Amino acid sequence: MNTNTILIFFIFSLFFSSSFGAVQDFCVADYSGPQGPAGYSCKNLAKVTVDDFVNHGLANKGNTTNIIKAAVTTAFDSQFPGINGLGLSLVRADLAAGGVIPFHTHPGGSEILIVIEGMLCAGFVSSTANTVYFKTLNKGDVMVFPQGLLHFQINSGKGEAFFLAGFNSPNPGLQLTDFALFKNNLPTELVAATTFLDVAQIKKLKGVLGGTG
Repeated sequence: MNTNTILIFFIFSLFFSSSFGAVQDFCVADYSGPQGPAGYSCKNLAKVTVDDFVNHGLANKGNTTNIIKAAVTTAFDSQFPGINGLGLSLVRADLAAGGVIPFHTHPGGSEILIVIEGMLCAGFVSSTANTVYFKTLNKGDVMVFPQGLLHFQINSGKGEAFFLAGFNSPNPGLQLTDFALFKNNLPTELVAATTFLDVAQIKKLKGVLGGTG
């Protein structure tokens, strides 16, 4: 393939990709069909309404009466049809005094948060040298968490804390490390072998989080 052929192919590729974007302004999620790796299929335009582009779920405080004393309310594509295919989403996190959002990852997107009320200690761990980057955040402070890296948020103040976080994905995914290790049926012996924790501690954590094995 010569240089001219490659150039022509490249130009046509740009033309077709930009043409698709220009033809379709948005792709409101059609919940009657399955969700795939690229999101939901598009709702019939004749059935799209303004309500598809509005979400009221983040207006109310979440229930923090749980083991982590925290609640996360999501506005992902499965709750907010208008963001399907747009490459963004939003969550609200409420933390009672002593609340924590334990180490977790978002495999599908980076996160940026802004503290609305209270004080947080937040940080993440790099995947190369396991360097920890953490900081005390106050009202109005913003912090970013790169895609896929382990990170956490702790309410380090005396009262309640509340933050909003945005993602560059309509469904960034979530895996809580503690739940992944102890809220499952992986045999205790295997957890011990792969984490260097003692069996008694693993059984205790499985009991607290609802795991078996």
